[in-house]
Amino acid sequence: MASRPDTDDYLNLFLNDVPLMDVRAPVEFAKGSFPSAENAPLMNDEERHRVGICYKEKGQDKAIELGHQLVSGDIKAQRIEAWKRFVAQHPEGYLFCFRGGLRSRLTQQWIRDSGIDYPLVKGGYKALRRFLIDSLEAQIESGQFRILSGRTGTGKTRVLMQLPNPVDLEGLANHRGSSFGRQVTPQPSQIDFENRLAVAMLKARHQVGGPIYLEDESRLIGRCALPETLRARMSESPLLILEQAMEERIAIIRADYVEGMLASYRARDGEDAGWLNFRDYLLSAIDRIRKRLGGERYQKLRNLMLQALDQQEANGSLEGHHGWIEALLTDYYDPMYDYQLTQKHGEILVRSGPEVITEWARSRTST
Repeated sequence: MASRPDTDDYLNLFLNDVPLMDVRAPVEFAKGSFPSAENAPLMNDEERHRVGICYKEKGQDKAIELGHQLVSGDIKAQRIEAWKRFVAQHPEGYLFCFRGGLRSRLTQQWIRDSGIDYPLVKGGYKALRRFLIDSLEAQIESGQFRILSGRTGTGKTRVLMQLPNPVDLEGLANHRGSSFGRQVTPQPSQIDFENRLAVAMLKARHQVGGPIYLEDESRLIGRCALPETLRARMSESPLLILEQAMEERIAIIRADYVEGMLASYRARDGEDAGWLNFRDYLLSAIDRIRKRLGGERYQKLRNLMLQALDQQEANGSLEGHHGWIEALLTDYYDPMYDYQLTQKHGEILVRSGPEVITEWARSRTST
């Protein structure tokens, strides 16, 4: 492998999804890393903890000495083999630690001792994270945004992805943004969400250009919080209002939250456990908004949901779900959306169905 220099071209790394080997400990990786990063630690959590205590009590030299004692012999050989596998799979990649210091340079040296030159990211995680924070704030401040809005069930995410330059906030957060929005796989950490968002914004700016289309979201998408500066820009940005007939909205909700979620749970958990976990998902979602629904309305909707689930389990029919879906949209989500729309300050550019909105946006890609 030809030798490549270390890099501080952070923009290129993120725009091109360059593979990154994160040699920090698993606990550090879990708190937040980058979309193209994989964890291949120099030290595990316990080893890092012990070295950290030694550093505080006895200084850097003793800490380095302890690190070499802990990561030696078979353990060292296993770590090096893991790094070599990553290098073989990603010869165009780079490695990094927290600051681009001891850990990444030691990793680099051990890989070199095995006969392979592999470059590192200068400044490490801290510099990469700082670059993303700064670039995201700059993009929020100077970018042009258009917000796709509409009542629950109009299929905003589907339409968003047909627009010229979309950034899918719900996809980045792995959550549909409502009480029913939980997915079968966990959400990213807040730091991971922010990093994903920053990278998506960089790509929207440098690879596509023009106005960035975002779906109308509240401050929280599940447990992931949007930056306050982005929320402020979104609240004053021009709006595209997506409209759909009630029958179509019911069909979309049923497809996404009943058929789709049941399929996802069964794919993950198997036929029987998947059904039970899907059932719990729906009932838990209605339970979470019990106070906002009020006792009587909540009980009515929950009973309708239970009847629908029993019917579906008995004969596979999905028709029973229409009742609770329509009532929830009409009595809860629609009034809430209508009020929130009155609080927005952006100009309404177009109000129509999916085809009209998509065509409107595509015809204005240069404006």
